[in-house]
Amino acid sequence: MSNWTTVVNFSIPVAGIMIVLFGMVTTAASSFSDKATRRFLLLFYTVLALYLASDILSLIAELYVGRSVLTAAAYFFEMLFSSAILPLLALYITIRCGKTSRSAVMYIVDIIWIGFLILLVQTQITTSIYYISVDNVFHRGPLYPVLMLPPALMMLVIFISLLLRRNQLTRKQFYGFLSYVIIPAIAMILHMKDFGYDFIALGITLAAGIMMVILLTDQADQAARQQHKIADQQASLMVLQMRPHFIYNTMMSIYYLVTEDPERAQNVILDFSTYLRKNFTAISREEPIPFEEELEHTRAYLAVEQVRFEDELYVEYDTPYTDFELPPLTLQPLVENSVKHGIDPELDPLTIYISTRKTGTGYDVVVADTGPGFGSSDSTAGNRVAMSNLRERLARYGNSLSVSDREGGGSVVTLHIRSDS
Repeated sequence: MSNWTTVVNFSIPVAGIMIVLFGMVTTAASSFSDKATRRFLLLFYTVLALYLASDILSLIAELYVGRSVLTAAAYFFEMLFSSAILPLLALYITIRCGKTSRSAVMYIVDIIWIGFLILLVQTQITTSIYYISVDNVFHRGPLYPVLMLPPALMMLVIFISLLLRRNQLTRKQFYGFLSYVIIPAIAMILHMKDFGYDFIALGITLAAGIMMVILLTDQADQAARQQHKIADQQASLMVLQMRPHFIYNTMMSIYYLVTEDPERAQNVILDFSTYLRKNFTAISREEPIPFEEELEHTRAYLAVEQVRFEDELYVEYDTPYTDFELPPLTLQPLVENSVKHGIDPELDPLTIYISTRKTGTGYDVVVADTGPGFGSSDSTAGNRVAMSNLRERLARYGNSLSVSDREGGGSVVTLHIRSDS
């Protein structure tokens, strides 16, 4: 073995150990990955570290120790740990697909692995598979390809299993697992050509690093989607949790208007029905909706509130731009927040200004009011929760929200809607 080949073969497992350590630290520190993934990756990297350590030990023993039991043991454990990764991978894929460890794939892989262990034990008492010569050099026997057959069969079974269960995995999971089948398989083919380099260690290490990155990014994506789902559910709950007195007062307003002003009572019923319909429709939608729909929802809500509060609530609209989309339940909750915290019999009547304007990157939707503002002690906590929830849902589509004090008193909330949202 040339000096250059020796350097390369030493460098591969050493680099692999560094990747393993990084993978272990990253996996242990990842707060977004689930318990099954953390357990698999930590066990996976433990076995991989044992394999790479055995690989380094076999190189050291062959070069510096001389013919001994240590050399044979190092090669034995190197092959043992490299093969043990495949049953672990099959088990994790089975779990990710919602199956149990007693699946047919696991039985097949386990049987093949047991067959490999039997062959590996045979190597210690025969020279037909491989042997260590008197000058402490590893040599392949005529049946050496038979030792490579079980790992190849395990890879084939896992590959077929991945294809059959593709729809039960996320796209990243599928490609992550696939990388650990294809790359080591290519490495085995190169290893059989016997170029002198440790292609199997290189292939396993490279595949392990790729799989780690893909699986952890997939876990991060799933965690982000879960957070988005929670935010949507919170928004839905906020809409569903309509104040009991709001419904009660609206119904009482309709009750008195039926005799005093039947036509106005009909309008209030229509507005209230529109408000309820828009509420329940918005809950079931996630994608952006036309601004006109959100504006209609808001108009219906404010029309009902103006009947209830009469001279205590005024609304001014200036919306020349409406040809854009925004997430549902954005404008209406903002306006409801203004009404909730802005109307007070001891204060001046509340005026809400709703306007739209075009910008260089999209559109702004502005909600200004003459209420107490966001700094008031009785509104800050509720506003903070509402604004945080809304900001998160807006950011998902590249939009944003800003809050400022209104000159002369009150607050101004601006929704920045990108034109491509």
